[in-house]
Amino acid sequence: MPSLLSTPWIHWLFWGIVNDSVQLLNGLAEMSGLIFRHMQDKTVSVFETTIRVLGGLLSAHLIASDYATGMKIQSYDDQLLHLSVDLAQRMLPAFDTPTGIPFGSVNLLHGVDEDESKITSTAGGGTLTLEFGVLSRLTGNPVFEQVTKNAVRGIWARRSKLNLVGAHINVFTGEWTQKDAGIGTSIDSFYEYLLKAYLLFGDEEYLYIFQEAYKAAMKYLHHDPWYVEVNMNSGTTVWPLFNSLQAFWPGLQVLAGDIDPAIRTHHAFFSVWKRYGFTPEGFNLATSNIQNGQRSYPLRPELMESTYWLFKATRDPRYLDAGRDMVASLQYGARCPCGYCHIEDVESHKQDDHMESFFLAETVKYLWLLFDLAIGPDNIVENGPYKYIFSTEGHLLPATPEIALVNEHCSYFGAFCKGEGGQIYGTKGTLLGHQEANDTRSDSKWVLSGQHVNLKDSFATSGFIKGQCLGLTHGQKFGIAYSDEEDSAYEHESKIQAQGHSVIVIPSAATRQSVDSGENKLIDTKEPSESPITITNRTENKVDNVSEQNSTDS
Repeated sequence: MPSLLSTPWIHWLFWGIVNDSVQLLNGLAEMSGLIFRHMQDKTVSVFETTIRVLGGLLSAHLIASDYATGMKIQSYDDQLLHLSVDLAQRMLPAFDTPTGIPFGSVNLLHGVDEDESKITSTAGGGTLTLEFGVLSRLTGNPVFEQVTKNAVRGIWARRSKLNLVGAHINVFTGEWTQKDAGIGTSIDSFYEYLLKAYLLFGDEEYLYIFQEAYKAAMKYLHHDPWYVEVNMNSGTTVWPLFNSLQAFWPGLQVLAGDIDPAIRTHHAFFSVWKRYGFTPEGFNLATSNIQNGQRSYPLRPELMESTYWLFKATRDPRYLDAGRDMVASLQYGARCPCGYCHIEDVESHKQDDHMESFFLAETVKYLWLLFDLAIGPDNIVENGPYKYIFSTEGHLLPATPEIALVNEHCSYFGAFCKGEGGQIYGTKGTLLGHQEANDTRSDSKWVLSGQHVNLKDSFATSGFIKGQCLGLTHGQKFGIAYSDEEDSAYEHESKIQAQGHSVIVIPSAATRQSVDSGENKLIDTKEPSESPITITNRTENKVDNVSEQNSTDS
């Protein structure tokens, strides 16, 4: 292990970057401002710009401005925060839709293009809450948090009777245009941000939605230890496919406290890595072969992320062994003259001259955290002044009182109250239209730059006011529960529909989930080559257009 930690590339990627970044931050704001000025008339992905650019700016600002971490830069004067506000304001027009779910793309100068597609992914519309929410907490402007919460509500309100969501939706009509439900491509980080928004902000509405969504996923998508794609309405299996974006799921389960299935699923996913040296974008569980058209590995971080979280939860050295195998594959299979290259084919290990930003933001970051934790919890993440939440792009978001306890501290201490007389960052003068029926925010206008508002009047409490609506369930409070009669009728209908379809022959998940509570033992998972899953028909190949979003990108 010491020889691995002393590997030059590990030191160069982390200690060099971390040490130099403190000095570089002084010039970063000026450079970023210059880039923004030249990119204003550009159409960008709302999702990718949020998780990569906005999240990076906010995380760097929080580190550079915090005395408690010992990394405060004396000459820093909130330049990155100003850039974050400017960027987020330019993306706000994307949220002006009847459903509240944002367009997938927006022009940073002109707003949404006239010919912009009205179809967006579930992850694209539901993975914005952390970055926009943090920005609201830092600036006192509730609009950023409100629009992203409305987007989540817009998606969840259109879930199926099984509490499943599809992959793509029309942001104007709310109609699902792709009804395949899963935990991978186009959906993955929707689940992730539900739980993390609760952990960071303490908003119990996010927790309630996550609990309902998670139960549905484990009931309909989980075929221990794998996960499949099903029709969101009937629960019928559509494709027995492991795609590389699913590999974030065990890490999310660790955060949710569901360790045993996380251990088994990670073991299965890692068996694919061991077979090829990398994980292909798609692996067909029915044929035990790489899915047609999905042979590449674009340096994705999800398996490393889950490996880190499982080691943190169990301290089992097998995860250090897994991390060592991953480092070896990257070093000897992906290394190229100017960095690390995509793997075009995981069988031939042919390289593609391309490296995504998430390789540095996540892939090697999680590997470093894994091995550093093995030495001892002496870094800022493990032993800093706050608990940290990782964004889906691996950016550190600290649970400071200003961010995590904004309402409580405003009520009791006043230290972080940005109410009367406080400076509120502004937005373009646009009305928040198309309110959902279960929207608890006020019907106020978006605040113009330079205006002062009373935060208490413009910002509803996080989730709900504790003690309100005594005796009601969470679903009744939020208006997002189905009646028992509807559920019973639909359950009967689903059973009838399921009888008319062929299904994957997999042992019942319920019979395999129990693990001796006193031990952390892996259930042996067969190698993929041993055909762990069979399917009775529909053996034709499926070629997915795997999105460039990593999400845990989607």
